[in-house]
Amino acid sequence: MKYDVVVIGSGPGGYVAAIRCAQLGMKTAIVERYNTLGGTCLNVGCIPSKALLDSSEHYHNATHTFEEHGIKATGVKADLKQMIARKNGVVEQTCGGIVYLMNKNKIDVHHGHGSFISKNKLAVKGEKETIELEFDKAIIATGSKPVTPASFNYDKKRIITSTEALNIEKVPKKMVIIGAGVIGLEMGSVYARLGTEVEFIEFQNRILPGMDKDTAKELQRSMKKLGVKFHLGHAVTTVEAKGNSVTVKYKKKDTEEEISSKADYCLIAIGRRPYTDNLGLENIGVELDDRGRIVVDDHLETAAAGVFAIGDVIKGAMLAHKAEEEGVLVAEYMTGQKPHINYNLIPGVVYTWPELAGVGQTEEQLKEAGIEFKVGKFPMKALGRARASMDIAGLVKVISHKETDEILGVHMCGARVADVIMEAVALMEFRASAEDMARISHPHPTYTEAVKEAALGATGNRYIHI
Repeated sequence: MKYDVVVIGSGPGGYVAAIRCAQLGMKTAIVERYNTLGGTCLNVGCIPSKALLDSSEHYHNATHTFEEHGIKATGVKADLKQMIARKNGVVEQTCGGIVYLMNKNKIDVHHGHGSFISKNKLAVKGEKETIELEFDKAIIATGSKPVTPASFNYDKKRIITSTEALNIEKVPKKMVIIGAGVIGLEMGSVYARLGTEVEFIEFQNRILPGMDKDTAKELQRSMKKLGVKFHLGHAVTTVEAKGNSVTVKYKKKDTEEEISSKADYCLIAIGRRPYTDNLGLENIGVELDDRGRIVVDDHLETAAAGVFAIGDVIKGAMLAHKAEEEGVLVAEYMTGQKPHINYNLIPGVVYTWPELAGVGQTEEQLKEAGIEFKVGKFPMKALGRARASMDIAGLVKVISHKETDEILGVHMCGARVADVIMEAVALMEFRASAEDMARISHPHPTYTEAVKEAALGATGNRYIHI
């Protein structure tokens, strides 16, 4: 079979790339090694985790905040099996939507593991047979896998990753999570809300390394109110499962005294690695960097002419929406267009409650670059809409250039900030100033007013309303 382009991997980057290629007139095929389309994001990542996050938040509110709202609820119980079943239904429906889009755009789908024979030929090993596909161009969109060091004894039973954590059908009494990054915090939130005793062990001296410190501290403070414990600046020494429990030993950095925690589960959430196993990259001269990522140029083309790579397998944040933008860029570049991506304006979100979101640069990054800036902050507890909904945790921070007032970064922690952050992204795309942001009329009362107030702070003005 001969195609104009073959896309390897059907996650957000892969399926979006395939659709855009087809829209631009290319005969397109997609290769997926698993039985369902959608990749990590739709099957065992973004979508199912958000389904469980929402379910657990409903339960937590029913047992903790309903009474203050004047709602008497008795006999409320967490049915984790039903939560998992609902999550599976959401996943099934969403993955089915990808099948529909493949059919609608006349994209051929081949299930099996793809491996390059040459830069214009791919072997696809399925359950029953191996077929060969010929093509002019290819897009590698094979995503990533959780990092599971051998010393952590990952067994998928008691020592797990987020993949297995999405399918636990009985609420654990205790869970130890190694790594206080996005994935760990989200999964920890799910189980803490359901009543699990959750402990985090993080090597860095803070949660969410690389994100804004002030908003991260706000989130940590909120999670502590759930009963979550944080052991920051600690290194894990051993992880051992025995029967229905697991023991995690760890110690403070630069000390020898070990601390031991026993739990029902240990969740490994220390990051993800590019998934390029058995792709046959050595057959086409594609290089990997020191972190196992595929080396690409500014147009995301590899050393093998006509072979591109996008998403988690290349440098940059491992975010579904980043992969989607790259998929569109490659498809359009292939057809002679001149697309671009401003990587500085790809937002990052943590879907805990309160949520955390940020775009642009942090104070730490600006200081390191020697750029002078101004900062405006506004606490959510001063916002009328937040008080009305009892979502008073968090703040919004606007950072602008000291001389030009151009917005350089916006970071927020609070209710619905995963959606509110897009105001900042849109304004920064057009290089707006903090004054521009402050002068836009925001509806009252809304969470977005916190953005206006933080922008006023950055311009040196006092807050004007609550």
